[in-house]
Amino acid sequence: MAKYDKQQVIGTLEETGIVPVFFNGSVETSKNVLKACYEGGVRAFEFTNRGDFAHEIFGELVKYASENLPGMILGAGSVVDPGTASLFLQLGANFIVGPLFNVEVAKVCNRRQVLYCPGCASPTEIGNAQEAGCEVCKVFPGEVLGPSFVKSVKAPMPWSRLMITGGVKPEKDNLSAWFKAGASCVGMGSNLFPKDAIESEDWGRITSLCSQSIDIVKQIKK
Repeated sequence: MAKYDKQQVIGTLEETGIVPVFFNGSVETSKNVLKACYEGGVRAFEFTNRGDFAHEIFGELVKYASENLPGMILGAGSVVDPGTASLFLQLGANFIVGPLFNVEVAKVCNRRQVLYCPGCASPTEIGNAQEAGCEVCKVFPGEVLGPSFVKSVKAPMPWSRLMITGGVKPEKDNLSAWFKAGASCVGMGSNLFPKDAIESEDWGRITSLCSQSIDIVKQIKK
């Protein structure tokens, strides 16, 4: 069951601005990454459904965060169908993210009052998702659509809360482009988790990247 309500989750997404997007098949590695992000100031973390037994690892992360990382909000990503959404909700997901919009997933999440962030690549998809109760829409793939897409959508639809995923980097110029265009928050994957840092268990490097990214976002929003 979700520990945080929808408005708490939305507030956290907008406050920190950064949502790490991560998957690893090792429970211990995932715990270390989660802790490293937490120490870097992250308070919303997306663990993606991209490998075997992902839901089992997610369940362990929820327990670990509950006991050791107060205030950390865990969500499940790469969810494309209502059955998978239900599975992760039962394991404690506080938000659900997908690469596409599925109205049946929206119904499952709305029934539990849990935030659903569907992937959208057009104003029509965003509008349809909002009509189905999605208060935050994921702009995906970000590297294809670009900041100009976000700015163009926000002009006639200024009420839209948009989370950008794909092509987001822990760099000032990159983050500035997204947030100045009107992004509410961004999801960041591989650029926040360098392969060599994971392999060498350099958790401090991940903490630094998270902290730097959050600081950049704060400066942009001033």
